[in-house]
Amino acid sequence: MVDERKSIKKGVKIMENTIFQPRNFCELGALHSVLAINKAVPIVHSGAGCCLRLYQGMSYCNGYQGFGYSGGSFIPNDNIHREDFIYGGENRIKQLIESTVKLVDAELYVVFTGCNVQLAGDDVKAVVSEFKEKGIPVVYVDTAGYKGNAYIGHELLLKSIIEQFVSKKLPIKKGKINLWVNPPYLDPFWSGNIDNLKNMLEKIGLEVNALFGFSANVNSWSEIPTAEFNILISGWTGIKTMEFLKKRFGTPYIHYSILPIGAYQSSKFLRDIGEFCNVDINIVNKYIEKKESIFYYYMNRLTELLNRYDSSFPQRFFLIGESSYVLGVTSFLINELGMIPGCQHIVDNPPNIYKEDIKNKIDSCVIFSDDSQIIIKNIKEKSENFIPLIIGSSWDKEIISELNGYFLSLSTPVSDKVILNKSYIGYEGGLNFIEDIFSCIFNKL
Repeated sequence: MVDERKSIKKGVKIMENTIFQPRNFCELGALHSVLAINKAVPIVHSGAGCCLRLYQGMSYCNGYQGFGYSGGSFIPNDNIHREDFIYGGENRIKQLIESTVKLVDAELYVVFTGCNVQLAGDDVKAVVSEFKEKGIPVVYVDTAGYKGNAYIGHELLLKSIIEQFVSKKLPIKKGKINLWVNPPYLDPFWSGNIDNLKNMLEKIGLEVNALFGFSANVNSWSEIPTAEFNILISGWTGIKTMEFLKKRFGTPYIHYSILPIGAYQSSKFLRDIGEFCNVDINIVNKYIEKKESIFYYYMNRLTELLNRYDSSFPQRFFLIGESSYVLGVTSFLINELGMIPGCQHIVDNPPNIYKEDIKNKIDSCVIFSDDSQIIIKNIKEKSENFIPLIIGSSWDKEIISELNGYFLSLSTPVSDKVILNKSYIGYEGGLNFIEDIFSCIFNKL
């Protein structure tokens, strides 16, 4: 006989661990990374609602980013029901792939699986193999949502495309690099970040193969083996992929975990990348000198404002975001604007093996949590009656009135602004960031 008291007690314990105002999404969220590749189409084998909810959370309520070539309500999805769990849904996904290939013009089809079909035991991999044998460019990704978050799903997607679609060996082109960044759409600034990074790297003489965004297409993925180096700019997502590429193609990589925001970090980033990729140091320094002169020209114009510091300006800053943003923004606010850090909150749940390294790069108190209740409680305790500048997600805006502080949205979800190609990366990005910070201050004064 079941002890109901134990069942109730066990149930209460589960509810106590429920995340308040979640900031992450399930593994299936990786389908949005496919939408960031021109002429690539996701095909989803899951129940009704998965695609719509992910679109609402990762795109519509996260900078209103749109849905690309085949996103949102256009994502091919078989919306399986109860009978499919009983008798199997393999015929449903087979029919969906057939109709998608017939109706949707694409150069790559990526089949994803949701939680329910994984529990039902459908052999989707075998179904996909039938189409591959017919010469159709299709790959399969196991993204059962209960296994992990969208950061993990993104990495699973990268490996699946490389393993199942990219040729094993091609001639290497000197000076060519593959550019890897945070998961598209999950990072609302992904598109502008890629543009800014690509522009900076090209200015020092590198040929940049961007895997996502405006300049990326399916052919960009086919050319991955031709790169001399891989460059990864993210907190931790993608490191396993870099190791996989190194093992598969012998391509060396550099992982840059701090987003280069403003002159200090951008110049350091370019010198580090230039040295790693054997770029002529004179070319790098010449470009840095030009960009720094422009950056500090405008910073000097800001001096008058900073010298007029008054008691209504922020006295501590608190960040809530993905690892690389927290690292980059903390460095920028301390080194470029001289602001004093409060406590910083990292919400992308990095694996334990990366946490210590991330923590050591931040000159501030660090908390790893994506639970708004924990974050809000900590900010209240750490603000210590100082006026806070809180840079986080739209979830965090409500605490501002209580603490009489200032707020700027930066991390998922961002529901108070439209983001197309905006970016805070680079020299110009740093100036844009300064404008937005002080604009949010003066809008409230």
